[in-house]
Amino acid sequence: MNYAIHADTRQEIIHSLNEVKQNFANRGWFPGTSGNLSIKVQDHPVIFAVTASGKDKTKITPNDYLFVDIDAKPVEQTNLKPSAETLVHSVVYDKIQDAGAVFHVHTIANNVVSELYGDQGYFEIGNQELIKGLGIWDEGAVIQIPIVENYADIPRLAKEIEKVLNPQIPGVLIRNHGIYAWGRNDFETKRHVEAFEFLFEYHLRLLQTRHLVKTNVLVNS
Repeated sequence: MNYAIHADTRQEIIHSLNEVKQNFANRGWFPGTSGNLSIKVQDHPVIFAVTASGKDKTKITPNDYLFVDIDAKPVEQTNLKPSAETLVHSVVYDKIQDAGAVFHVHTIANNVVSELYGDQGYFEIGNQELIKGLGIWDEGAVIQIPIVENYADIPRLAKEIEKVLNPQIPGVLIRNHGIYAWGRNDFETKRHVEAFEFLFEYHLRLLQTRHLVKTNVLVNS
């Protein structure tokens, strides 16, 4: 399918993606060439801009993104290849109707949390202010973030993610891999990623502190 993307739209979307990419890269959330970002251009048919495969996300070049359809196929002539996990973005856009952006990052915190709780299939946390950053405002809210296994076969991975998508929880962890988060636009999606990462880091530090306190009590008793 060939699709003509208006120059102003193209420029606006690429500018937004570059801002997010720089922000996340500065935090070390794209180790190696990992991670991927996308922003939806339109709904009918679904077209979205996505990071090209194998790019160093600490740099900005004219060839960092391409535009694809819901089947993750380029809609313009290009020599670029979409990120290997573009099918995951497609699943989110297909199943979460108001999703306007999808961001995927790899951090130590989200990897450790996904391994700690991978066997039970979700990570649960509650009574944290940053849960509001996910658009959940219930007092004392407790949330469960789904965790799926890290299948190397991307179509299979996409199907497993599709099974656990929850419009109320804008993210899915992949075990020992990273998190996919989405929102209505790039601003909201960035906020969701930041909120998730804060919650993961908080939980790990809390576990570490409790362990140190317990160890000290045992030593001093």
